[in-house]
Amino acid sequence: MDDRDHNKRILLELLKRPDNATCADCGAPDPDWASYKLGVFICLNCCGIHRNLTEISRVKSIRLDFWNDDLVEFMKANGNAVAKQRYEKNVPAFFYRPQATDCAVLREQWIRAKYEWLEFSGNHKDPQETHCSGCREGFLWKRGKDNRQQFFKRKFILSEKDFTLMYYTKQVSKGPKAVISIKDLNATFQPEKIKHPHGLQITYLKEDHTRSIFVYHEGMQEIVGWFNAIRAARFSYLKTAFPTASDSELVPWITRNYLKEGYMEKTGPMQREPFKKRWFILDSQDRKLLYFKDPLAAVEKGVVFIGNTEHGYKVTNILPKRVWGNCWKCGITVETPERQFIFTCENEREQREWMEALNQVISKPMSPQDYTMEANVRRRR
Repeated sequence: MDDRDHNKRILLELLKRPDNATCADCGAPDPDWASYKLGVFICLNCCGIHRNLTEISRVKSIRLDFWNDDLVEFMKANGNAVAKQRYEKNVPAFFYRPQATDCAVLREQWIRAKYEWLEFSGNHKDPQETHCSGCREGFLWKRGKDNRQQFFKRKFILSEKDFTLMYYTKQVSKGPKAVISIKDLNATFQPEKIKHPHGLQITYLKEDHTRSIFVYHEGMQEIVGWFNAIRAARFSYLKTAFPTASDSELVPWITRNYLKEGYMEKTGPMQREPFKKRWFILDSQDRKLLYFKDPLAAVEKGVVFIGNTEHGYKVTNILPKRVWGNCWKCGITVETPERQFIFTCENEREQREWMEALNQVISKPMSPQDYTMEANVRRRR
């Protein structure tokens, strides 16, 4: 028992080191598990993926399992910092490193790429083309625009040279159904919204309006390959558009997850119109609050620019007294230099989360690009 407690204390001390204080694979704080074959400290979610990689990884709980002296010495000699140097030596700047809140498909493919396929160790003899190129061609299942209950197999072509993403209907000879510019494109995994574990939402601008397409592929490796190929093409475009910017400055602009999504109700500018239920997306990078008829609508119905407090933007949880009609009772008022926007949430939790997200954007200083975005949104009204 003394040896057991002694070894447990050593492992807990190792967890206090900065590199070991977060999961080696997704960055989640306070990992409670470890792979004693790879020498890394990991969280519970990533531990579940490691359990399926028995050829290369074996896991134990730091606090609950017995650790003999040899395994403890191995963990002391390794740890997350050593593993990072070994398994993440040549990760392309554009390759997506999943976070704790990301979906399972991203975390699993990252873990397999690192430890099973040794994609980034510098010793991989045949690196996958998707990990070094923004060009890709193949078939994805795309949700129909009119019959949105169905997905149809469509051919997609991504071109880093032309900075475009094209897709075709069954009659490929007639030319592409759409040619999407990489310039304003974003891609984010949306398994719950699309109701498929490999669901990917691609948004882009067309005539200053945000449009969305929803796709998936049966293969986990294939859909993540598409995602990273899109990121490679986006990264190439950004390096061309901003030649003096460093890689670290450009990486956050390649793709992004949205800060908050969900239903709210909204009324019109006179605040006497009936409230309508809409699906809202808060894009903190573009400072846009977009709203759609429903979560899988192809085109946004409207947008609110969310500026900075110093420029007359404010959010409160108070509904104006003149608001009337049947609506949810947890209100949010967004003040802009031009008008008030009135929204209602279904419950206090949603109201609080939306308030926190909106205030997070409002508290950020505005960049020169933000002023351009603000002018474009105003011009649409």
